[in-house]
Amino acid sequence: MRKIDFKFALPNLITIVGLCLGLNSLKLAFEGSFESALIFIVIASIIDSLDGRIARLLKGTSKFGAELDSLTDFVNFGVCPSIILYFWILNNFGFYGWIVSMVFIVCCCLRLARFNLDIDEKKEFNWKVNFFKGVPSPAGAGLILLPMIFSFSSFKSIYQINAEMILIIVIFVSLLMISKIPTYSIKKVKMSKNGFILLVLGTVLFFSFLFKNTFETLTIFGICYLVSIPVSFIHYSNLNKKYEK
Repeated sequence: MRKIDFKFALPNLITIVGLCLGLNSLKLAFEGSFESALIFIVIASIIDSLDGRIARLLKGTSKFGAELDSLTDFVNFGVCPSIILYFWILNNFGFYGWIVSMVFIVCCCLRLARFNLDIDEKKEFNWKVNFFKGVPSPAGAGLILLPMIFSFSSFKSIYQINAEMILIIVIFVSLLMISKIPTYSIKKVKMSKNGFILLVLGTVLFFSFLFKNTFETLTIFGICYLVSIPVSFIHYSNLNKKYEK
């Protein structure tokens, strides 16, 4: 029997754990435990950010792992958040709510397929590695769930989001995912030692607030990401002009 090296097995096992968390979020949403469902999705997104890094650290990257990660992203950040949102509020729109849910899922599928094809292109243009083409699927999932997260935070007393606005947000984010708008990717960003120390401190603070004020922290993080989209577009445009000369 052929043996599988542990360095290849571990990242894939982590990916499977993330997939199970995503699937369990659907069960929780079906039972009406929406806060718990959101937490499961958040943990799944954290795991998604780790499995690839662990694979590269162990030098255990593989084609199988890349395909598994892509399929897991489709389930966790395409199917799950859309269905959760449907159970929560989109079902109030009946047939149209379901159509909007499916639109997001299809756009997530298209976005991931294009991402897999863009990998070779990015190898030719080094500076473009720091940008995604369109909003990545984990971020897209976070953006459509942002109104739901907001509703569970203490900020809900400041502003009330109506159901029609959520419908528009889902459509808007779906279009952002399949758009060619450049958004920041931090996977291969190089930094100084001081920058790394600041990043570690920032990460500690983020998770401290996340445990203490979960939904408030996620709301602020989501808003910051929204602000970063036009910033990344301007930054990309300036770099493109610079390297075209």
